[in-house]
Amino acid sequence: MALQVIGAGFGRTGTHSLKLALEALGLGPCHHLYEVRDNPALLPPWQEAAAGRLPDWDRLFAGFGAAVDWPASCYWRVLARHYPQAKVILTVRDPDDWFESLRQTVIRSITLGRLQDPNPHTRAVAEMIYQTVYVGLFQGRMEERAYMLDAFSRWRREVEADLSPDRLLIYDVREGWGPLCAFLGREAPKEAFPRTNSIEEFLSRKPFLSDGRASD
Repeated sequence: MALQVIGAGFGRTGTHSLKLALEALGLGPCHHLYEVRDNPALLPPWQEAAAGRLPDWDRLFAGFGAAVDWPASCYWRVLARHYPQAKVILTVRDPDDWFESLRQTVIRSITLGRLQDPNPHTRAVAEMIYQTVYVGLFQGRMEERAYMLDAFSRWRREVEADLSPDRLLIYDVREGWGPLCAFLGREAPKEAFPRTNSIEEFLSRKPFLSDGRASD
């Protein structure tokens, strides 16, 4: 199974809601960071990628119909070339809201998790994301608001410049099924569009973030 949909959006832009939506539309299973968290066998290829050795994409994504969220979205350009028939979805949101969500969740999760997470596997996942995203994508400047807001806007411009409009959807998950189904040529399900992974939900899965060692 080749990927049919590639997510180019940053984490905390509704990527988990998009994952569930794509699966509801029959375009899954959808690879997401949570798949790596829940399946240790998926971690080594991403560790290789973080070290600069790109994996065998077909083997990594075997059985998946879509891939969204970090780390996959860091490689959207090479994936779009490797899977030329796949459509690309760039999830977006208000940049200030995005950074605030990122600050409270992912930044704390990876910087503290790589050192403090008591689970060896999820600690290794945090280290991989730290190397791929914090260091690789954002040059170690992930806690600088101005830098990150500029990076957010620059990323969108690069994606739009690289892909034809018929292959790319710029998408805010608050828009629901309409634009997504129109872009993918699918009928909208009767159930409500999934809304998941709020800040509160995210933090509830990371007890070490509230154990007194995490900063506000």
